[in-house]
This record gives sequence, structure tokens and C-alpha cells, in this order.
Amino acid sequence: MQAEERQKKIFDYLKKVEFASLEDLSTQLDVSVSTVRRDLTILEGGGKLRRTHGGARLAIPESDEFAFASRDVHQFNEKESIGRAVAKLIGPNQTVIMDAGSTVYHVAKYLEPMTPHIVTNSLPIANHYAANHQVEVIVSGGVIYPRLGVMVGPLAIHAFSEINADVAIMGAGGITLTGISNSHVLLIDIQLAMIKAARKVIFCIDHTKIGRHSLTRLCDLDQVDTIVTDAAAPPELIAQIRAKGVEVILG
Repeated sequence: MQAEERQKKIFDYLKKVEFASLEDLSTQLDVSVSTVRRDLTILEGGGKLRRTHGGARLAIPESDEFAFASRDVHQFNEKESIGRAVAKLIGPNQTVIMDAGSTVYHVAKYLEPMTPHIVTNSLPIANHYAANHQVEVIVSGGVIYPRLGVMVGPLAIHAFSEINADVAIMGAGGITLTGISNSHVLLIDIQLAMIKAARKVIFCIDHTKIGRHSLTRLCDLDQVDTIVTDAAAPPELIAQIRAKGVEVILG
């Protein structure tokens, strides 16, 4: 593959995922990491991307589809009801992993009375607890990805691989009978590390994502303990998910 073709493939891939690690790009192109580094240097010189620690991201993202502020206003009332319902599932002083989903942020608003120990890669969640002296917060570290309000990359993944948590509270882009999927490729490895680190896994998914296939597959339903959704979720599909042994709570 010629350099120009590789660089076009890198740019096209980043237009879909907006951030990628060196290892991810090396796998996508089937070339060495050193070759990827050279291509990234050329693309950065042309103003198409910005190098980060361990990877690269678009210099100017093309849409705000995944921006945290944009996502947070969608189904706001449903997310609030889901947040209250999830908070009731958390016991006092538990260690709780919280991912960067906008619905998960609404859970954070209602957890303070339980004085949890929070582990998160979400900047909005960390900021929410910044002035709270009763809630202990551990931030994962990693590359800050401002549009998602999240920390990503190998350091974030490693942080969760070292955690033993009571519960992981997760968001997703879609759920069907074949499993959970998410809208952004760069979050998958972090979410898998979160799932592995927790004794109980709860997904917060509003009704618009029930029955929806999102961009990238995350996990099977047998890795999920509980799904919390809102009252507008389709009853037939909810019954089928329950039949697979997953607890479903309507907030």
C-alpha cells in the first residue's frame, strides 16, 4: 500500500471514530506502528489531525453527533428517571465505576447520599463531585477528548484493569437480543475493562436505543446483570430481554 493510500485510510477512519491509538491504526492498515507514526506526522503537518499521547484525533471534527452537551439534552426527562432508578440499586459506600455516557451522568446526581467511591473516565462526572467532600472520586487518566467529555487511550484502559469494583454503571448506543453496542469505537476497550472489573454490571439505556444496533459491538447480554430504561421502552422486546435472564427495571 502506497503512503498516500495509507494516509487517506487513516484520515477516513478518524472521520468515523475521531480518535485512534497507534496500535489501532497499525491493525487497521496492517502495517507497523513506526509506519503509522510517519504517516501521522505528514497528516499533522497538513493540518488534518492532531497527534496525542499514543495516537491521533481529527483536528476539526465534522459533526457534534457525539458531543456530550448535545447528547445530554436528548431524552432529558427519561435520563432523569433512569438516573433516580439506578441510584436506588447502589448500596452504601460501594465502589462504583461510572463510564462517560450522558445517561450515566444523570445517575451521578442521585448517588451522593450513598457516599460511594467513584472511579470514572468522565470529566463531567468528576467535575460534578469536585466540591463534594463526602464522595471519593478516582479519575482514570488518559488522553482528554473534549467533545465527549471523556478520557481515552491506553492509560485509561490500564486504570480500569487495576480496579475491583462492586458495580459498573454503563451507557450504550443500542441494545438488541444479540447484545450491547456503542456509537464510538474508541470507548469499546475501556468499557470492556470496566465490565471485567465489576461484580455487577448495570446499563442505563433510554427507550430510543432499545432494539437499535449501534456502530460497534460491545458485549453479549450474558455479561449484563441489569438494564435500567424508561417507561416508553417497547414491552415485547423488554420481555424477550428478560427471558434471556437479564433484569430490566423501568425508571
